[in-house]
Amino acid sequence: MGSEYPSKPMSVYSTIWDASSWATSGGTFPVKYEYAPFVAEYKDLVVKGCSVDSIQEVVNDNSCSDDLEAQDYATLTPLERLEMRRFRRRYMHYSYCYNANKYTIPLPECNITSDEKQMFNKYGESHRRNSRRRGRTSTPVGVGGI
Repeated sequence: MGSEYPSKPMSVYSTIWDASSWATSGGTFPVKYEYAPFVAEYKDLVVKGCSVDSIQEVVNDNSCSDDLEAQDYATLTPLERLEMRRFRRRYMHYSYCYNANKYTIPLPECNITSDEKQMFNKYGESHRRNSRRRGRTSTPVGVGGI
């Protein structure tokens, strides 16, 4: 395809799929389709990347990767890291990186940390989510006048 690929703007396509057969304690909690539609929206998305040799999986132009790593969004400040940890602790309910039932060896993109690993069971689900589920009704926030 050469270095000119892509020669025109590209788009992003994503799907929302039912992983409840394996992602929820081995299928214990099925998707509740009565809460559909499930929607994702992307606005003003800009994707930056580098040319990669797909066979060797090597970046062809080191200046490109150096440029990306030098951007403000490439690294987090200590305060941003703290805020991200707090956010993940509070809102992350599932991580395939910690799903030892499905992935006995962590995937290469996963950065396993001991403090975060303690948050998840063998199915990659947050212990906090499971403990909160017991006291909740089945009506989600924003439905039924809540």
